[in-house]
Amino acid sequence: MATKKELSGKKSQLASTVSHLAIQEIREDAVVLKDGTLRAVLLCSSVNFVLKSEQEQEAIIQGYVQFLNSLEFPLQIVIQSRRLNIDGYLDKLGGLLKQQTNELLRVQMTDYIGYIKELIGLGDIMTKRFYVVVPYNPGADKSRGFWQRLVAIFSAAKSIQLSRERFVHYLESLEQRVYSVSGGLSSLGLKSVRLDTQGLVELYYTSYNPELSQQQKLVNMDKLEVEAE
Repeated sequence: MATKKELSGKKSQLASTVSHLAIQEIREDAVVLKDGTLRAVLLCSSVNFVLKSEQEQEAIIQGYVQFLNSLEFPLQIVIQSRRLNIDGYLDKLGGLLKQQTNELLRVQMTDYIGYIKELIGLGDIMTKRFYVVVPYNPGADKSRGFWQRLVAIFSAAKSIQLSRERFVHYLESLEQRVYSVSGGLSSLGLKSVRLDTQGLVELYYTSYNPELSQQQKLVNMDKLEVEAE
């Protein structure tokens, strides 16, 4: 059993780690940074560029250039590679194998499970996910007046915390950008979906804790309960 001193040390270490993160909070499908700016994240499909014909490749490049030129704000494109984890799939197959009464099917399922394990054991099979991060910085919004942007630079963080009305306004501006980016990606033949609050929490959790996230899954946000002290 951990002593009071050990628990205090762990809490201190956690507080120190959190203080180095740029994230202030995640809510209403948006990431709020400590500087008062907002982020939305889109999960995107991909295109196998190599298998396209030369004309198709040129069309994709031209479309991508037009998409970038149409933007009035910066974008961040993130490619995340993770080792494929199919332990859950193998456990499910193992459960079905135990319930199988047909001997022929049992043999086939056993061979299939063995083949999958052997395939995974030959090397690390990686999965890739593609994300587009859409920002909103009230201090750099060209649609706002100079003095509005100047005030937003110095008061953004406090206004996000204290002013619900201002936060909703920022959120609406962010959603307009998300809509614009989604339309641009769609014109390139790419499907995109915006991550909700649960998806954002899981994304950052797995990004900052790649090994731990494989062993300890994150609890659904709807099931979290806060105990009163």
